[in-house]
Amino acid sequence: MASSMKSLVSDHSRYVESFRRFLDNSTEHQCMQQFMDEKLPGIIARIGDTKSEIKILSIGGGAGEIDLHILSKVQAQYPGVSINNEVVEPSAEQITKYKELVAKTSNLENIKFTWHKETSSEYQNRMMEKKELQKWDFIHMIQMLYYVKDIPATLKFFHSLLATSAKILITVVSGTSSWNKLWKKYGSHLHRDELCQYVTSSDLMQMLDKMGIKYECYDLLSTMDISDCFIDGNENGDLLWDFLTETCNFSTTAPPDLKAEITKDLQEPEFSVKKEGKVLFNNSLSFIVVEA
Repeated sequence: MASSMKSLVSDHSRYVESFRRFLDNSTEHQCMQQFMDEKLPGIIARIGDTKSEIKILSIGGGAGEIDLHILSKVQAQYPGVSINNEVVEPSAEQITKYKELVAKTSNLENIKFTWHKETSSEYQNRMMEKKELQKWDFIHMIQMLYYVKDIPATLKFFHSLLATSAKILITVVSGTSSWNKLWKKYGSHLHRDELCQYVTSSDLMQMLDKMGIKYECYDLLSTMDISDCFIDGNENGDLLWDFLTETCNFSTTAPPDLKAEITKDLQEPEFSVKKEGKVLFNNSLSFIVVEA
């Protein structure tokens, strides 16, 4: 392994840029919005019954785009009911973007926002120090469990915070996605950051089964256009390489044989489909709905 290869997560600014390129080149957000539009109304149909205030906890809320989409669905289901929306997010930069988005979004009058700059484990520790744990009507964890050290303990803790008829919505990559194949085959060859775990919906379902927790899982197809990865020196492709491998400057620092092998695999049918001259990586997502 080349010593110059380093974790992408530890280089925060490059990570943020590579993540932005991933969103620009994938159907990730469209896939999430499709789920929110088609499935979420049924999922939240009973979370606020007979309640004067609906309490929502966002773990890893990021810049807030998906959060506001969720909140709009809750508002539609429970018009005029007060919503207390608390956000746990470790990045000050993301919180600032979230606040800016709230400031320019209309129809949020009945929602109270509170932001906590902390990780989910810091939130958990802070809550455990209190004598009385806050109960929530809806908790969501969108694409954040990769950054949790002890996932079963995290799931157990947040499940214990659910009020009557409450739900947790978890989003992770699907066990049927190409991420699963990529991580299994190459995970040991890449510079893994202790902050980042390779986890898919298949792993989470096993954990939930073991704990005897009830859930439902929905899979939605999503793709990422990785065509630029195969053009030498392409900036967009280089940043997508970083995102795919969780490695900073992978394209220029990886051992040539490793890069050549992954390059070949990424164009194979088990990883990607070729459509209209594009190479589309299988980025399928799972939406796991956990019941109280």
